[in-house]
Amino acid sequence: MVTKFPSESITVMTEMVMPNDTNTLNNLMGGNLMRWMDIAAGICSRRHSGCVCVTASVDSVAFHNPIRLGEIVTITAKVTRVFNTSMEIHIVVHAEGINPGTRRRCNEAFFTFVGLDEWDNKLSIPKIEPQTDEEKALYASAQRRRDMRLILAGRMKPNQSEELKAIFTNPNA
Repeated sequence: MVTKFPSESITVMTEMVMPNDTNTLNNLMGGNLMRWMDIAAGICSRRHSGCVCVTASVDSVAFHNPIRLGEIVTITAKVTRVFNTSMEIHIVVHAEGINPGTRRRCNEAFFTFVGLDEWDNKLSIPKIEPQTDEEKALYASAQRRRDMRLILAGRMKPNQSEELKAIFTNPNA
């Protein structure tokens, strides 16, 4: 199977916050933003894998700054690591105010996607080779995030994670 670079599937999506996207404070509703993030991650995962992909999990969602009515939202999705049939996608959200130069980082999250065939069987996903320092750092830390997801979902015991053993085990026991 061919190895790919994160830059090959990077997805940038732009939206404008309209009145029907906002809450009573005229801020973008979190659910609407999550939907846009899921779409960007889905496109990114499909570009990387070459197959239909579905959302397996969403974690580490952080809402740092509100996004207001009329602002332009830019969502960037990039594959950080592949684990046989699943891949982690890092999403970064920026908002741009009405005045030039007011672009700010507002949100980020990690999504996990799984590639499926026409019978809903999981497919192997092409591996990824990080190129930049940021891509290498995200790649290196992805195993810890994956192990934590599996532990929290009850699909892995804490002592099974080489990455997280020090956090969950008592060295004095």
